[in-house]
Amino acid sequence: MTDFSLSLSVDAAVIGGGPAGLMAAECLSRAGLGVHLFDAMPSVGRKFLLAGKGGMNLTHAEALPAFLTRYGERAAQIGPLLDVFGPQAVRDWADGLGIATFVGSSQRVFPTDMKAAPLLRAWLQRLRHPAEGGVAVGFHMRHRWTGWHGDALCFETPQGPLSVRASATLLALGGASWARLGSDGAWVAWLREQGVEVASLQPSNCGFDVAGGWTPFFAERFAGQPFKSVAIRATDSQGRSFHRKGEFVATATGVEGSLIYAVSALLRDDIQRHGRARFELDLLPDRSPEQVLAQVSHPRGSRSLSSHLKSRLGLDGIRMAIVNELIDKTVLHEPARLAMALKAVPVTVVAARPIDEAISSAGGVCWEGLDGHLMVKARPGLFCAGEMLDWEAPTGGYLLTACLASGVVAGEGARRWLQRRG
Repeated sequence: MTDFSLSLSVDAAVIGGGPAGLMAAECLSRAGLGVHLFDAMPSVGRKFLLAGKGGMNLTHAEALPAFLTRYGERAAQIGPLLDVFGPQAVRDWADGLGIATFVGSSQRVFPTDMKAAPLLRAWLQRLRHPAEGGVAVGFHMRHRWTGWHGDALCFETPQGPLSVRASATLLALGGASWARLGSDGAWVAWLREQGVEVASLQPSNCGFDVAGGWTPFFAERFAGQPFKSVAIRATDSQGRSFHRKGEFVATATGVEGSLIYAVSALLRDDIQRHGRARFELDLLPDRSPEQVLAQVSHPRGSRSLSSHLKSRLGLDGIRMAIVNELIDKTVLHEPARLAMALKAVPVTVVAARPIDEAISSAGGVCWEGLDGHLMVKARPGLFCAGEMLDWEAPTGGYLLTACLASGVVAGEGARRWLQRRG
């Protein structure tokens, strides 16, 4: 039995210092409640900062009906959260922290300086020094939650084991991607022990390994290089379809990148059903099949096929390499079949990359076990928020928006719970 020489009693304990946990803490702090935030890492917001390295994508400016479709089968559950704190609310919140935003050409919303760190600094400043009526959040770093001992929360800390009794507890522990930043999924077993139904965690917004692997020539020459201005089309065994133009990258074993992430849920689920999944790669999405056929059929004289396709269609580099890699050699010498193939190069994938490499994870606490305020029905006074809930979304601001929204809803739920209890 653990000897808890250290103990603490608090109104509200928030475990997890990512966006959902910080937003929940802000709601409780603003209401004048004593809230303490615990995190296993030396500082909060580590994944938030990493996500902002290439430009902090806060949310997306598309109309809300289209925005909501990005959550797929969980749109019905995420919709009510966005009604409380949606994309415009995210921009207003950032503005309240002194961080102006703008809409990029892709309709993604960014801070004007594109950076995550200034926003996080301003946010932490407000949490530590709230406006009149608020209560400063207590931060406890290097405090790793290890489950419950009776009704008390257990933590491993630099000073030794700590027991915390909280009138309300809010978990915002993330999924299981990028474990080195704090989200390792260890919480799954502890919640299941409490009778909470948790769907197994699995990779989302992830890369894939191709069937049989690339040839050594392709892997050595083209791993790390991007496919630009291409399109992917896929239909799974359940009839779900995907078709989008964009970019992705070849890896040493397969494919990854934004366009692959967007179709990753469809591919992952079909691999689970059948052991493999397939998508078609359109190398020339801005040209019709008829236009491609006309150029392929043009007399090429003594030129090689590669030179001909480069001259007539601009195919070279990795796009020409994938033709040689995946299209049957007999097709290359039949213009009609080659034209069709260039618009639909078949790519078969057989495995998602490990969850720790993924941008995010799917699975988590099942919605059926939560009430409308994200409180766990099996354990009243326990709330969950963020990526640890059973949902997923593509990159583009959708992940962060829903995490923030769930933090608001769970934080407000914890506030009501505490105030009802007096």
